[in-house]
Order: sequence, then structure tokens, then C-alpha cells
Amino acid sequence: MTDDTHVRALLAARIGASAYGKTGKIYKFERIKRAKREAIAARPDTRLLDFGIGENDEMADPAVRAAMKREIDDAANRGYADNGIPEFKEAAARFMREVFGVTVDPAEQVLPTIGSKSALAMLPAVFIDPGDVTIMTVPGYPIAGTHTRYLGGEVYALPLTPENGFLPDLDRIPADVRARAKLMVLNYPNSPTGKTAPQSFWREAVAFAREERLALINDAAHALLTYAARESFLATPGAMDVGVEVHSMSKGFHMIGWRLGFVAGNSLIVRALGDVKDNCDSGQFKAIQKAACTALARHEIHARARAKYRRRLEKLVRALAGLGFSAALPEGTYFLYVRAPRGADGRLFATAEEAAEYLLRAHLVLTVPWDDAGAFLRFSVTYEAEHEEDEDALMAALTARLAGAALAF
Repeated sequence: MTDDTHVRALLAARIGASAYGKTGKIYKFERIKRAKREAIAARPDTRLLDFGIGENDEMADPAVRAAMKREIDDAANRGYADNGIPEFKEAAARFMREVFGVTVDPAEQVLPTIGSKSALAMLPAVFIDPGDVTIMTVPGYPIAGTHTRYLGGEVYALPLTPENGFLPDLDRIPADVRARAKLMVLNYPNSPTGKTAPQSFWREAVAFAREERLALINDAAHALLTYAARESFLATPGAMDVGVEVHSMSKGFHMIGWRLGFVAGNSLIVRALGDVKDNCDSGQFKAIQKAACTALARHEIHARARAKYRRRLEKLVRALAGLGFSAALPEGTYFLYVRAPRGADGRLFATAEEAAEYLLRAHLVLTVPWDDAGAFLRFSVTYEAEHEEDEDALMAALTARLAGAALAF
């Protein structure tokens, strides 16, 4: 092992400076992975019921994979893609028009990114200077907040609770926060709550952004997994003047790991993000972008994904409701967000994390705990099950394991 004294003294404060790696603090999902490994090792003869997986459980559509096989051998696809190839931008613009009724200029209002995660990581660099504020909802995907802090900014959290219908209360944002805020990052359909935002809320959010002179970003990674009408924030009057929407090829198209998404909306934000991106990466492989054009043109792909995950969610809702959970079909995503039990088998849980640990260690049922705005558990229906009969068997196993746990709510 090398001596880390020299490097440790140089580490940036944003990652902990000289204390980096010594605090014992572990990234949430790494803690879950470690606990999962330990639980499996302790009970190797019992199947883990894994409801913690947050990624699609099947491969990309055969037509998309076939397109990739063709394109990967095309010499025209060698070289850097920089800020995206015209074919993908045009396909994304058609997709926005056909699915959401939103018209964007592919050359000026669409920017391909190496997944939606990288877009959310880079967008704060377009706006945030030291002392500026990013307003974000919790629970939610933390990346934009992390990079806001990296840049010397601050994050103001808007809690999402059942009492506010999992929609942020913009009126409760303090005046001093409004004065310093330059960016508001929302996420609808919301992960993990499964809530979608009605047009009345988007009108309110656009008006708020205009009045408070801030940019509005909607993380729409789950936009294709909604179980009513599919809507885009960009369809709201005035939305193009104040913000952009971030889309992903992962959730609705089973292209997990392909690392491709796009940002659409306000042309100046798109242009500025492109300049930041030019200084961060050289674009996604052209063959992947061309294969994604096939996916964007085939709406039956996301229709099948939507039907599959809705079916699984309906089964999970019935199983959990029968066990005493307050469970109802979410409006979007492939997640079911439910209040954590307050206790089981005579013991009490102070947090959702304690409840999740009990379910894992006592019953080998893996969930993801959220304690950001109350104690909740997130169940994902992206478990591996080849046939519907396998889904039914999994629900039966879940019911059997927890039926005698004396869960208290």
C-alpha cells in the first residue's frame, strides 16, 4: 500500500479534504449492496426476494440490438460524436412531437448526452456560482444537488409527502432562498414516489420560474412509464422560455447501460450546456446514437415496457395491501413507494432504514429505504421473472415470508 500523506493534504473540501475516506459514511446504495451480500452469505439456501433493483430487467429490443450490430461495423461511425449526430437529434425531435405533442428544433433545442445522469451533473455548471441556490425536491435523484455543492452553491430541499400530494409547496420557499435561487430541479414522473405532475402544477412552476427569475429543469427519465396520459413539462405555455427537460433512453426502452439521453427545450440553455459538455466529454459512440434512432421511432417498445411494469405493480400492490401496507398503484415509474412499518415481531423501527434492514436480514426481502421526508420503503418491480407465472410465484413467496412477521403500521 502506498503512503497517502502527500495526496491526502491536497484533496478538495468538496469530497472531505484530509478526512476523505475516514468518516465511515458510505453511499446509500453501496450500503444496500453490502447488506445484500451479507444477508445472502448468512442464508445461502434461501432465495433473496430482490425488490431493490432500480434498473430494467430485460435487454434492449431485438430491433435496436440488430441496428447496433449493423452500425458498429460501419466505418462512418468511427471518430468523436462531440455534441451529437444530426440523425439522433432529429429522431429525438420527432419522438417529442409524436409522443408528447411538443415541437423542438433538432439543431438548436436538442442536445444528446451520455445518459441523463451526466446531463443533471453538468447543468448546475451552466447556472451556479458560489452562494447561488438550487431548489430540489426530496426524495429524489441527488446528482444536480451534489454538483451544485461542488460549485460552491447551496441546495434547498422541498419535501414531498402524502399530505402535499407528493408535489412541492412552492409558496413555502423563504424569500431569502428565492432571492438567491437560480435553478429549480424537479422530477416528474417522480422517482421514487411514482407521482406525476398535473398541468395545473406545471403552470404554477413555470410562473414561479418566471417570477423568481430562475431556470427550471425537469428530470423526465421515467416519462414513458406513466399509466395515464404521457405529458411533457415542455407542453406548458411558457416552458420553453424558462427551462429544459432531461430524457433517458434507459427506462422506457430497456437500454440500461447504453448511456444515452438528451436534453430538450430552451435553446440558450441547450447551447450553454453544449459548451460545458464540450469541456467534459467528446460525445457518445455514433453507433449507439444511430441504434437509438430505431428505438425512438418504435413506440411499441415503450408501450410493451409500460404494460409489463403496470401489470407487475398491480400484483405487488395486491400483495402488500394484503400484508397491511398502505399500497396503491403509482401514477408512473416502476417503483412502489409505501410507508415503512413502524415495527415487526415485537420490535420498533425508528427509521425506514431499520425497517429495511429487518426485512432483509430476517426475511431476505430487499427494499430501498427513504427517510428524507418521512419513513418510506421503495419496492421495484424490475425483478427478474421470465413468465407471468414466475411473477405470481414471487408474490406468493413475498406474502408467505411476511405473513407471520406481525408488521405494525
